[in-house]
Amino acid sequence: MSLQFPKNIVVFAAHPDDTEIFTGGMLRLLRNKGWEITIVTLTAGGMGGIGTSEAETIALRKTEAAAAAALLDAEYVCLDGRDGYLFDTAELRIKAIDVLRRKKAGVVIGHLPMDYHADHRAASAIVDAAAMLATLPNVPSSYPPLEVTPLFYHSSTLGLTDPLGNKISPPHFFVNITEVTEFKMKMLACHQSQIELMRVMHKMDDFFGEVQKQDLAWGKVAGVPRAEAYWQHLGGGFQKTPLLQEELKDKIISGGKL
Repeated sequence: MSLQFPKNIVVFAAHPDDTEIFTGGMLRLLRNKGWEITIVTLTAGGMGGIGTSEAETIALRKTEAAAAAALLDAEYVCLDGRDGYLFDTAELRIKAIDVLRRKKAGVVIGHLPMDYHADHRAASAIVDAAAMLATLPNVPSSYPPLEVTPLFYHSSTLGLTDPLGNKISPPHFFVNITEVTEFKMKMLACHQSQIELMRVMHKMDDFFGEVQKQDLAWGKVAGVPRAEAYWQHLGGGFQKTPLLQEELKDKIISGGKL
């Protein structure tokens, strides 16, 4: 039986700006091909403010995230978990399932389970469970079950390492984002609040420049000027159709050793 996956992609991230950092280039390429895109953050990044209260930071960062999503004609959704205190809960799993069902998602992207950031790891677990449960009728959701479990992919991690500093496993594939780099940086530039935050938190004097360095680093491995890295979730219970690889075949470079 040949399964049909809708060309609707839902990208889950722990915080505003994560989507732009790790997937902005590929999302632009997919949007150019007519894909519908939804950007979901598990939190509004309320701890990520310098000189603003948590409530003020939440309001600001939601505005920034919505502006970035609008550049892709994408819907932005925040599930309102608390930044820095993100846990895998039944409430957040159901909220994530509701989005997947409402959008009739064919593809889901989430953080790597071995990401350096605790909130990212929690988000990965929530999204993993939500994607798996999205077809099951007994889930207490406001929307009908999906007909087929969405394809599940993982985006990269800042610094290209796991929590212990080890190199992460080689990506399953790279996406050549050279031609859409300018657009990706335009999306990222919506997150002006994070320039000072990254300077204080990570001692990054040029936050946006550091993101470009990551794309250049992946590009060097892939043999192109700039790239993003992806893994497909191929464990039991998930379909293995390489849909994104097929859709972007002219931009795909197979993974390899770092």
